[in-house]
Amino acid sequence: QVQLVESGGGLVQSGGSLRLSCAASGRPLSIVAMGWFRQAPGKEREFVSSIRWSGGSTVYSDSVKGRFTISRAIRKNTVSLQMHSLKPEDTADYYCALQSVAASNYASWGQGTQVIVSA
Repeated sequence: QVQLVESGGGLVQSGGSLRLSCAASGRPLSIVAMGWFRQAPGKEREFVSSIRWSGGSTVYSDSVKGRFTISRAIRKNTVSLQMHSLKPEDTADYYCALQSVAASNYASWGQGTQVIVSA
């Protein structure tokens, strides 16, 4: 069973930065990709960014492109999301997700970490 543990959320002023991290554990991992999603109060969960484990290609939503950077540490099975120029509309619970070779989508999810951006 795969376990994902996020860390790094918190309260930050508009224009500030935060770094989220997610550590994956369990056997076997066989990671294809990892991603970040977020859910703001009263809204549906939305895609933020993803990274392919092999090759490291990345994808960003238009709302975070140019402000957020996703990266991975293969040996540590971790993925990070560096967030700059944060805006109040970035306020949400951020979830880490993992896609393995055993599934065609993100089948494993973390518990989430809260990010609050004050105006």
